[in-house]
Amino acid sequence: MGLMREFTKGLWKDLAPFRVVLGLCPILAVTKEAETGLGMGIGVIFVLTCSNVIISSIRNIIPRQVRIAGFIVIIASFVTMVELFSQAYFYPIYQKLGIFIPLIVVNCIILGRAEAFASRNGVIASALDGLGIGLGYTMSLVLLGSIREILGAGTIFGVDMMWASFRPFTFMAEAPGAFVSLGLLLGIMNAVSRKS
Repeated sequence: MGLMREFTKGLWKDLAPFRVVLGLCPILAVTKEAETGLGMGIGVIFVLTCSNVIISSIRNIIPRQVRIAGFIVIIASFVTMVELFSQAYFYPIYQKLGIFIPLIVVNCIILGRAEAFASRNGVIASALDGLGIGLGYTMSLVLLGSIREILGAGTIFGVDMMWASFRPFTFMAEAPGAFVSLGLLLGIMNAVSRKS
């Protein structure tokens, strides 16, 4: 039961951008389209899960004085893998995400989970924590990207979704649209949480 709770907490209770309000820079920057949100989310899932597993495995070996630096080296190694893999096999997504792939290294969600969870718990619990938090983050990116893409371009994952006379609300495709969408989703999440 405890392991299932570690996995599912990232899907609602500790949903990074909406509950813990972490990782907002990429959430706002890469969610102009659902596709880029999904691409970033998959990268975050990989980095978060793998770094949690490694950090949890060697948590008793890393000296306390250099643990944060050690965590960053581990995280940076996995981010480099994601960057090179996406550049080699998913170049259009790599071009759209740009600088935000290397910036996964300093994403406070990943370093926060390494420090707060993986460095204090076992490998299986840390893997499930990373996977759950990563999936929740990915769902948030795709949801926000979908809303902005539908309203801002009339498409989702590049496929036309609106009627012929639909006029895109171009405000949603710009940076202020990200803030408005995020604020509305935060409000909805808070309202749902209060009722339950």
